[in-house]
Amino acid sequence: MNPYRGEVALTVDGQQYTMRLTLGALAALEATMAEDSLLALVERFEKGAFSAADLIALLYAGLQGGGAEIDREALAGAQIEGGPLAAARAGALLLKRAFSTPDETV
Repeated sequence: MNPYRGEVALTVDGQQYTMRLTLGALAALEATMAEDSLLALVERFEKGAFSAADLIALLYAGLQGGGAEIDREALAGAQIEGGPLAAARAGALLLKRAFSTPDETV
């Protein structure tokens, strides 16, 4: 796992994946969440105004950006190691690493 590349680990159904928010993954996430800017998307999570569906969309975007071949429905029904709290923490770390300088991500 390379935090300087914005990578975050997520274990889904016993398999560890690398998540990363590429520009394409972010564009897809904006469209899915119907946000008109990256700033609005990040603020939505920072304010805690996100739903479970938003979290799944974020994790899915990160998994796609990391090269995982998992579909959204499978992710929604999957067992995430650590449960919903661990999923939310991974999502928060994913956003932080995507929008931080390398010195801020460690």
